[in-house]
Amino acid sequence: MDVTADGSENYVIGVDYGTLSGRAVVVRVRDGKELGSGVFDYPHAVVTEALPADVAGVADGTAARLPGEWALQVPNDYRDVLRHAVPAAIADAGIDPAAVVGIATDFTACTMVPVKADGTPLNELPGYANRPHAYVKLWRHHAAQGQADRINALAAELGESWLPRYGGLISSEWEFAKGLQLLEEDPEAYAEMDHWVEAADWIVWQLCGNYVRNACTAGYKGIYQDGHYPSDDFLAALNPQFKDFVSAKLDHTIGRLGDAAGYLTAEAAAWTGLPEGIAVAVGNVDAHVTAPAAKAVEPGQLVAIMGTSTCHVMNGAELHEVPGMCGVVDGGIVDGLWGYEAGQSGVGDIFGWFTKYGVPPEYHQAAAAAGQGIHEYLTDLAAGQAIGQHGLIALDWHSGNRSVLVDHELSGVVVGQTLATRPEDIYRALLEATAFGTRTIVEAFRDSGVPVKEFIVAGGLLKNRLLMQIYSDVTGLQLSTIGSTQGPALGSAIHAAVAAGKYADVRAASEAMGAAPGAVYTPIPENVAAYNELFREYRTLHDYFGRGTNDVMHRLKAIQRSAAQPANVQSLLTESFNAEEVSA
Repeated sequence: MDVTADGSENYVIGVDYGTLSGRAVVVRVRDGKELGSGVFDYPHAVVTEALPADVAGVADGTAARLPGEWALQVPNDYRDVLRHAVPAAIADAGIDPAAVVGIATDFTACTMVPVKADGTPLNELPGYANRPHAYVKLWRHHAAQGQADRINALAAELGESWLPRYGGLISSEWEFAKGLQLLEEDPEAYAEMDHWVEAADWIVWQLCGNYVRNACTAGYKGIYQDGHYPSDDFLAALNPQFKDFVSAKLDHTIGRLGDAAGYLTAEAAAWTGLPEGIAVAVGNVDAHVTAPAAKAVEPGQLVAIMGTSTCHVMNGAELHEVPGMCGVVDGGIVDGLWGYEAGQSGVGDIFGWFTKYGVPPEYHQAAAAAGQGIHEYLTDLAAGQAIGQHGLIALDWHSGNRSVLVDHELSGVVVGQTLATRPEDIYRALLEATAFGTRTIVEAFRDSGVPVKEFIVAGGLLKNRLLMQIYSDVTGLQLSTIGSTQGPALGSAIHAAVAAGKYADVRAASEAMGAAPGAVYTPIPENVAAYNELFREYRTLHDYFGRGTNDVMHRLKAIQRSAAQPANVQSLLTESFNAEEVSA
């Protein structure tokens, strides 16, 4: 089934939509060999301060400004990935496009697009280009925390049966919180919107002309459990105008993972250079689609997709409630098993933030002189330290906490700094903090009856050997890395092969096309013992700041929001000026 009638090869395309770019990979159906790739950086990247002037259609400096915790994207950047990365991958592979039989995509989640009935994003409508709520809300848009808090409080008060399926808390990153924020902050845009669509499904819609909700995001991000969303009565109790959110804006046909959502349109064929009419697979999430790429489709195989953030996914044979998990969904990863998800909102983003803002110029100069990137340079310095030598402990909450606390009002902490502390000390402490966060997740699964038997890492951070060894030592688990640098795109290609009818199901395609293991890391006993001691300190701080003993982080967030208001800013400036006059 993996070759044409004349014996020539079949190929599929996997497209991975990340936070900053889209990557396309050409994969051979017979054995999963990756033959070529193409990357396209989103021209507008992540929009956090002001809408881009070229899209908003206004002169520089007059585009709408964004409050804190916002993270938007421009939907046409996603189309441009199809126009650029896919043809580049085909050229790189040197194959005949006519031999491609299917295409599949994966996306960051929960990333939401407000659209009209024909799929046109609101920001592309006349009069909406300079309205922030008309744009894509990226997964790391955390400005809907207040709405998430209300959803959680009401669900707990009413004893909603779906709440334990999400570890007792739903996230500000998800569909309902972001949708409620849109309604309450821009009701005109909400009324104009016909569909509230996951980007994972919107890009498939662009490819095949059919809008099909994928079972993965519906279950994990859309609170769809046992065939139902939250009730109209529940939604009306949040806001009377939100009562028909499901029926009017969200509800749609749900597609099973690995099925075909439709077939490539003439327009999309022109964008991509692929044959019109090939299979387009149902959409999926970047993390979940990586499991079959890593051949991790059986119970107990935890896959951590480590990049700007980390998503942890694992199958289980039984349903269990795990405190702080992002969700458990029947068939959420593969049919016939319960798919579990947890995650960390900031990992690579934390390391990147520190190297940008916390490392002095002389370190960057020394790295350049050594022919290294700043991350490589700091890693080499940190690798020479004994465990605990830096005297620090950090909390990995610079982008909030996704699991197990599910609180994006939390923030980062580094304890133990002195005048002798150096950048490599803090860098290593941050590496360790993210490993402690993963151990917290692993232990939550274990204590809830979902034991982790294997630990597999995919994503860009697996290249850091020190980081991988730290994770193995901190968790006490043998760690293997996926033998592909494009795990999500390979996983999407596997789904494309199933959608094209080349394999019976995702399990069979995973066995044939999944990547062999890469490097393997074994925990070092003396390191495990040393990290056990540091982890106890991490857990003390974790519970002190994260479980209500000291809500200083929430109070600081409130002060920050208040201070950001123009009237308050002017008041502070006036008070400062008056104080200077008095002292003079």
